[in-house]
Amino acid sequence: MQWIEKVAEDYAEKFTTKLDSSLQKIYDETLATHEHAHMMSSDVQGKFLEFISELLQPKYILEIGTFTGFSAICLAKGLQKNGELHTIELREEDADKAWKNISFAGAAEKIHLHTGDAREIIKELNYKWDLVFIDADKTSYITYYEEAFQRLSDRGFILADNVLFHGQVLEEKIDGKSAKAIVEFNKHVLNDQRTEQVFLTVRDGLMLIKKKS
Repeated sequence: MQWIEKVAEDYAEKFTTKLDSSLQKIYDETLATHEHAHMMSSDVQGKFLEFISELLQPKYILEIGTFTGFSAICLAKGLQKNGELHTIELREEDADKAWKNISFAGAAEKIHLHTGDAREIIKELNYKWDLVFIDADKTSYITYYEEAFQRLSDRGFILADNVLFHGQVLEEKIDGKSAKAIVEFNKHVLNDQRTEQVFLTVRDGLMLIKKKS
């Protein structure tokens, strides 16, 4: 099921500021060469990630799911001076490509790339996260959320991607473990008395979550 009509996405793109040249090259190359290019954030979503980071001016960012590095580079643009972004990618081939892209974009000094199981790596990173972006395997979203929340700064935000999961969460009968996992994640966040959240219909759905005041 297609949630956002392509004509609407094209219209949004038309009225959104273009990516910088290095990000545009990475975006276009991923679309042209990667068989799973749909996993990358869209160009509009990338600009949204830039804006969120620039608004929050985080010291420490955690990204779960690097893919080819596009979203990490976008998020790193709002880091404080001497800030750090830690991103985790399970697949070595994607991690290698991501690091080449991160270096090409001139962001290697700000971004630390970890390869392996995020469920374990998160526990080894002793930071208070000001911004967490979850965009990895959907069946582990609740685990990632809980691990990230334990290390979330008082002013920190969690941003979860694909919370519409291609519109499958809207169907009467939900098949597929990933779609079911996203439904459970959405309910988990809704029922979490520690937080409040806003559900955004940007591309495949984004949920922005923060601690209650």
